[in-house]
Amino acid sequence: MKKVSILFSALAFMAFTSCNDGKKKDEKEMDKMEKDEMMKEKKEMMKEKTVTIQLESKSESSATGTVSFTEKDGVVKMEAKLTGLEPGMHAIHIHEKGDCSAPDGKSAGGHWNPTFEQHGKWGDAEGYHKGDIGNFEANENGDGSIAMQTDEWCIGCDDSKKNILGKGIIVHQGADDFTSQPSGAAGARVSCGGIIE
Repeated sequence: MKKVSILFSALAFMAFTSCNDGKKKDEKEMDKMEKDEMMKEKKEMMKEKTVTIQLESKSESSATGTVSFTEKDGVVKMEAKLTGLEPGMHAIHIHEKGDCSAPDGKSAGGHWNPTFEQHGKWGDAEGYHKGDIGNFEANENGDGSIAMQTDEWCIGCDDSKKNILGKGIIVHQGADDFTSQPSGAAGARVSCGGIIE
């Protein structure tokens, strides 16, 4: 009887140990899966994303250009190169829609303003639209460029207050005065392009 009892105890101990080993194995597999998922997300964030768009002439202008957006490590860098402009200062903004079908560019809607701020100069403590990029100068040949970078934008992320995909870039005939509401009184929309992958 004693032998049966010892044998039963030994079997119970082995079963218990085996269950514990199984649980530990399952926990290790879950930990590995979670770590793999975190690594995948981290790599995705670190991966460079680029979108380049062509701007088309609007409002009977000859203004065209290229705008590229590159996202790396949570920061988006924008570089715009334009030609065919009248010499002088011009405003450039991100607008609500990537629709450039209207001859005057108004199909792109108003400034992109997902946080419902006042229009202003980028970084102004009193508020600014996420689309308020600013002004740049075109030289005597009508060529101009502007570059900026920010962590307030993203390319294709799930945050609607940061995602620039599906929006539009508008170049204006004149300069943004940074005070007129809601758009800075920059004049006609002379060039437009949709931010589409």
